[in-house]
Amino acid sequence: MSSTSLDAFWMPFTANRQFKAEPRLLVSAEGMYYKSDDGRSILDGTAGLWCTNAGHGRKQISEAVAKQIHELDYAPTFQMGHPLPFELAQRLVKHSPEGMNHVFFTNSGSESVDTALKIALAYHKAKGNGSKTRLIGREKGYHGTNFGGISVGGLGNNRRFFGSLLTGVDHLQHAWTPENIFSKGLPDHGVELAEELNTMIQLHGAENIAAVIVEPVVGSGGVYMPPQGYLKRLREITAQNDILLIFDEVITGYGRVGEAFAANRMGVTPDIITTAKGLTNGAIPMGAVFVQDFIHDAFMHGPEEVIELFHGYTYSGHPVAAAAALATLDIYEQENLFNKAIELEQHWQEALHSLREYDVVKDIRNYGLVGAVEFHQGDKLGERGYKAFNHCFWKENTLVRCTGDVIAMSPPLIISENQIDELVASLGNAIKTL
Repeated sequence: MSSTSLDAFWMPFTANRQFKAEPRLLVSAEGMYYKSDDGRSILDGTAGLWCTNAGHGRKQISEAVAKQIHELDYAPTFQMGHPLPFELAQRLVKHSPEGMNHVFFTNSGSESVDTALKIALAYHKAKGNGSKTRLIGREKGYHGTNFGGISVGGLGNNRRFFGSLLTGVDHLQHAWTPENIFSKGLPDHGVELAEELNTMIQLHGAENIAAVIVEPVVGSGGVYMPPQGYLKRLREITAQNDILLIFDEVITGYGRVGEAFAANRMGVTPDIITTAKGLTNGAIPMGAVFVQDFIHDAFMHGPEEVIELFHGYTYSGHPVAAAAALATLDIYEQENLFNKAIELEQHWQEALHSLREYDVVKDIRNYGLVGAVEFHQGDKLGERGYKAFNHCFWKENTLVRCTGDVIAMSPPLIISENQIDELVASLGNAIKTL
């Protein structure tokens, strides 16, 4: 493509001028590989953008989408319905933590987060606790790009350009300590950082706090794992103070860290879980918010003809998206992909930590099939991360993701041990150039 033909598209989260001077274009995909516009096979080390958990080109999904779009391209779910979202919700809750038997459908992770925050606020109102309006997020947290999500999120660049955002929001400090450098799996240190929530409760009053939202594993903020016991302690504190706990599992959901959700694997059940990405394997935009029964039931009072929750989207439970999600769920179940991250975790971990030998490497973090290699900062913030990412694409035919000086990896769950070795070797070659 000519440089002028690239001008009209204002790309998201991209240095547009830098990209369009040397565009990286993907034109097709199958299995573990993309095909670039210059004909190279690119090993996908990021599952697209954390979402193609079952790999690319799954005909089972594309055939389900084609069939559905011919039968029913669109139907509203405002005061109307069609069978697929009911079927999908029923199947999804079989994989969710016990007691989370209700699902609200959205179109993205950002919408899932805003939906969860609104449900939390409305729940307390419905219970007669209208003063519980304060929301608490965490430093380094990423919760999408809608106003609610960036308000509870803890990434400065996502917040500083957009005014005052939501009021009544506070943030816990992030839970990674220097003692955890080069930890394997969940780190040993930092559980005490959960106690900061008690300090915030003393400051703001439990009667004024509606919800705490955290990612079980921090994704876009640098790929940080929770200290052992940290999430359990947050659960204890929130339960003691009638504060809802929201897990943002847009990244960790659908097998990324093992089992269907991080909540399942880590043995901590929140009150609300937000998801998207892997729900449809990235094929069609869709998100889903899981809620505990007691939250849903709190709304189901009063006259039956009254709308219980004044919230929703034109495409909530879209028939084509639901068909894609059902086909994706079939694949996850048939191929036992929810357990794949656990089966490959040890090999993944040892391969990643083999990169520790390079002086430029500051830290390595991993859990399930998520990993990060962080570099010591060079002359400019993010310079080394971008150079490694760019080298991997052009010289090693490998796709990784850079966030500042952190290289993040989250390959499709169908990856083999040999492909793990290839991916890590490619990054090792890139590191040598630094």
